[in-house]
Amino acid sequence: MRHLPVALLVTALTPTTAHAGELFGGVYKHAVDTPLSLSGGDEKGVDFQLGYRFDGLGRTGLQPYAFAALNSAGDTHYAAAGISYRFGRKVFLRPGVGLAVHTGSAREFDRPGNGEIEFGSRILFEPELGLGYQANERLSLEASWVHMSHAALFSGQNPGIDNIGVRLNWRL
Repeated sequence: MRHLPVALLVTALTPTTAHAGELFGGVYKHAVDTPLSLSGGDEKGVDFQLGYRFDGLGRTGLQPYAFAALNSAGDTHYAAAGISYRFGRKVFLRPGVGLAVHTGSAREFDRPGNGEIEFGSRILFEPELGLGYQANERLSLEASWVHMSHAALFSGQNPGIDNIGVRLNWRL
């Protein structure tokens, strides 16, 4: 009986089938003005996002992901990695949470409207939420929101950034 927790952990983390995961790509409006950020309008352009989402961790259903996003106006580029979970089959909801690193200003927030977002930290939290539709066995489409901020942990101010767009997911 003393080995039962170890056995349960091994069972939960053992892959059930050999799947390759999925590739995803999307286009996002950069720095959308929302109640969750103070940076709307400080930066421009669209973000082109490309990433990979692994199959679930064992039997947990948690899916690790990683992606990079390049901004068309040369403003803040970023890369993120985290974990998401898909609720539903044909129509689904996919919340996720991760960490991001960015090329923007890591200075403490000084004043809005100076043309750049001063994030206050090089590393940011990256929660996201997607609402999707499974078109066929391999292809799905997602509307998604990606937020990045440090939750006022690294400085007194936290402007954050919200990016809203669409993703195509291709199951390998």
